[in-house]
Amino acid sequence: MPVTAKLSRRFYEVFGEEIAKELVDWFNAVDSTYRTDLRELNEINFARFDAKLEQRLAELRAELRVEIQKIRSDLMKWMFAFWAPTALGVVALLLRR
Repeated sequence: MPVTAKLSRRFYEVFGEEIAKELVDWFNAVDSTYRTDLRELNEINFARFDAKLEQRLAELRAELRVEIQKIRSDLMKWMFAFWAPTALGVVALLLRR
């Protein structure tokens, strides 16, 4: 929401209505230009930030996939280590009967 520049009544009295109005218009034009430039700069910076964030998230996902695969393989080894003797014990009990 643009803010319109205003000058004091004394300024209008000393320099006249036309010059004061011209100066106010110039201030408003400069303000509008700076706002537009700032908005564009913010959009560019946000796009850079968003791209870096996406890249870092992709790297994090890749690292997590590798870690999950390692954990899965370790878990399978431990599961086999615990369930194999149990299964052998059950089979041995069933064969004894």
